[in-house]
Amino acid sequence: MKRKRIILWILGLIITLGAAVYQKVTGPTYPKKAKITLNGKEHKLKFIRSHGGNDDATLTLNIDDNNVEAVLFWKHYPVIKEENWHKEPFKQEKKDGKIIFTAKLPHQPPAGKLMYYINLTDNNGTHELLKEEPVVIRYKGAVPLYILVPHVIFIFFAMFLANVTGLFAVFKIPQFKRYTSITLILMTIGGMILGPIVQKFAFLEFWAGVPFGWDLTDNKLLIAFLAWLIAFLLNRKKENRISVITASIITIIIFSIPHSMYGSELNRETGTIVQGLIHLYF
Repeated sequence: MKRKRIILWILGLIITLGAAVYQKVTGPTYPKKAKITLNGKEHKLKFIRSHGGNDDATLTLNIDDNNVEAVLFWKHYPVIKEENWHKEPFKQEKKDGKIIFTAKLPHQPPAGKLMYYINLTDNNGTHELLKEEPVVIRYKGAVPLYILVPHVIFIFFAMFLANVTGLFAVFKIPQFKRYTSITLILMTIGGMILGPIVQKFAFLEFWAGVPFGWDLTDNKLLIAFLAWLIAFLLNRKKENRISVITASIITIIIFSIPHSMYGSELNRETGTIVQGLIHLYF
């Protein structure tokens, strides 16, 4: 029995890490990657899609070639009527003995977005990169580490224990009832208490999910919390493995959905924050 429990703990950790990595790399805030060949050499570039703080967002291109010129083009997103592309040349800098190109995307209010693409010119001419599918970057306020770090830790362990608890319920290991209570506690602290505080710092509102809005992150937390609350209540007097297994499956599904895919977006006409779909470009 002890060996089985150890195996289930390890399996739960593998599932959690797999879901966390999948959510991160498929999410709309994960940097966009692109390749381009300049003067006969291939370069792998990353383009940021999220920026937190009160400063401009710095776009960096690792192109160690002083025979290349780069220009940044940006405009507001959603597109403001009749707005033309703003043009910003990249500057060449030396870092660790190599040339890098940097340009600034101007600071935006929380939930404000810009879209951008770049032109690169080498000895063979000018290459337009990402013009057909511009990168969309969303800005957010700075979240203090003393809030963000506990939030991430509690959510991670809530997700981890949710998987383990579900596996224990599947294999009829009695501890699943106790772990159901702990999972609910972790979900409550990390998601329903610290989550809204993070949201307030980042996007100026505590809760943008049901019944006030359709923010995907908030609604995911709400669904997971309710699933474990129901499982906890159904297991108070007698075992109800199905409710725990169901809550575990719901949790792994919703936490595999790309983070912030349907998140807060600034309506520039009204100055209010609404929910808007962030397009996924791979």
